[in-house]
Amino acid sequence: MENMLRVGVITSAHGIKGEVKVFPTTDDAKRFKELKEVILDTGKEHIPMEIEHVKFFKNMVILKFRGYDNINEIEKYKSRDLLITRDQAVDLEPDEYFITDLIGLAVVSDQGAELGILKDVLETGANDVYVVAMKDGKELMLPAIGDCILNVDLEQGRMEVHVLEGLMDL
Repeated sequence: MENMLRVGVITSAHGIKGEVKVFPTTDDAKRFKELKEVILDTGKEHIPMEIEHVKFFKNMVILKFRGYDNINEIEKYKSRDLLITRDQAVDLEPDEYFITDLIGLAVVSDQGAELGILKDVLETGANDVYVVAMKDGKELMLPAIGDCILNVDLEQGRMEVHVLEGLMDL
């Protein structure tokens, strides 16, 4: 299980005073107001970044980091991930999981058949959809609903599912 969770990606500089536009990868962008610090993943190192102030614009978060006061200091971090440690993460409700914890789980049917590996989670308006890479090279799309997802065992690295009639035919 990953100790770091991605909460956003720097998309560009915002103005000339060191602010950045961040595309939030968390369900609730307003949580940036509560964060005092994030970790910048440069690809080579992790740099703690103290958040000086937060603004919101359309679907983006505008962040200003302490000590970064002009565009030249911050522009080089475009397309870099912003992370938090797991202890900074929001509390999950029962049967809620971080996507990063689900990716890579072995997916097994309630009939005992090994279907494949969970490779992606599509976030739709109604419910998430789990994308399973099957052994035959095809993909199986499973709605993340109680009728389909029977059990998720992160410690065992497996998910038990019921494949609704017709889903294997798609």
